[in-house]
Amino acid sequence: MTTYASKFMQTLVGRGYLYQCTDEAGLDKLAATDNLVGYIGFDCTAPSLHVGSLVQIMMLRHLQQSGGTPIVLLGGGTTKIGDPSGKDKSRAMLTQEQIDANKDGIRRVFAKFLSFEGENAAIMVDNDDWLGGLGYLEFLQRVGTEFTINRMVTMETVKRRLENEQPMTFLEFNYPLLQSYDFVELYKRHGCRLQLGGSDQWGNITTGVDLTRRMESGECYGFTTPLITTASGGKMGKTADGAVWLNGDPSLGENYTRSPYEYWQFWRNTEDADVGKFLRLFTDMPENDIVKMEALEGAEINQAKTALANAATALLHGKDAADKAAAAAQQTFSGGGTSKDLPSVDVAAADLDGMGILTATTLVNLAGSNGEARRHIKQGALKLNDSKIETHEYALSQSDVIDGVVKISVGKKKHALLKVT
Repeated sequence: MTTYASKFMQTLVGRGYLYQCTDEAGLDKLAATDNLVGYIGFDCTAPSLHVGSLVQIMMLRHLQQSGGTPIVLLGGGTTKIGDPSGKDKSRAMLTQEQIDANKDGIRRVFAKFLSFEGENAAIMVDNDDWLGGLGYLEFLQRVGTEFTINRMVTMETVKRRLENEQPMTFLEFNYPLLQSYDFVELYKRHGCRLQLGGSDQWGNITTGVDLTRRMESGECYGFTTPLITTASGGKMGKTADGAVWLNGDPSLGENYTRSPYEYWQFWRNTEDADVGKFLRLFTDMPENDIVKMEALEGAEINQAKTALANAATALLHGKDAADKAAAAAQQTFSGGGTSKDLPSVDVAAADLDGMGILTATTLVNLAGSNGEARRHIKQGALKLNDSKIETHEYALSQSDVIDGVVKISVGKKKHALLKVT
């Protein structure tokens, strides 16, 4: 096993982040002897990031904790093109207003994981600052001459589109050039010498390393993480309810937020075989404690899942929110009434009387349609105040209200409240 001199490489490799690196020994030497500056880019395609981005965010966190300087690069410029990596079809084009709104939502997440003050304060920049001012002919002369079509068509993203006979626009074809040029600019402006990212970004990262060497004679490095999947083979961060968003601000809309309770519950539902891996990737828990946690067996593994949920939720939403979510879950699973910390929807008392159970279930987002709610009833999974609903014709009334709320549940792990106003 390779022995690393730097805390940065010890941490990232030891906790399972490494998939590919352009030069492990060179990066380790730099990280051990210098103030390493590294970046990750985040395009602004939605008003929030989701759990799929959390591995990258945690790497920036570990970089800062090891003494390095993390750069968060918002892709205000590259979002106008759309990263074709991992996509068989072109992304929908966004307006400038949409991109600006998305940037505002994404910015809020990073203050939870990084410090933007102090000796090695994190830096946040927007690549629209330099890409937006580039003239097309100027860009072709400065950057286009460093790329060959021969190499471009061998990149995984391009090759897959061609093999699948899926169109790739010339706009998308330019994306690797622009992302590579980001590295050049960050090298010149901030002394950045490392780009981190997921394995799907390997081609873009290596071209950036190469371009910075060609244009600036800079010795730079690339580091990618493996695709994170669950033990059962599912994609990390995807649930039956959709993406697990990192933003809990209701102002962004329910399609892009998860409450602290929902976020806590996502981690609590981790598969047994994934607990150790997820503790290493998504928390700051020390290795010795993780080893003890993953050694638990049988019903005791639930202690490790709770520890994972508490630690991950505390990182994003704070310890108080994590404690409240844990208490809400304990109260819910013990069957002890309701909790104010469960996700909720307000409803007027007049509207509650006579509301059908199908309507109520879809209203609190425990079913996507009346048909899905009917299936929950047929399967015996739908409960009202912890009592099983036997018929889809059930209508709510004031007698169902307990302490101002009605609790609706699907199975043992999904719960929500109708708050009577």
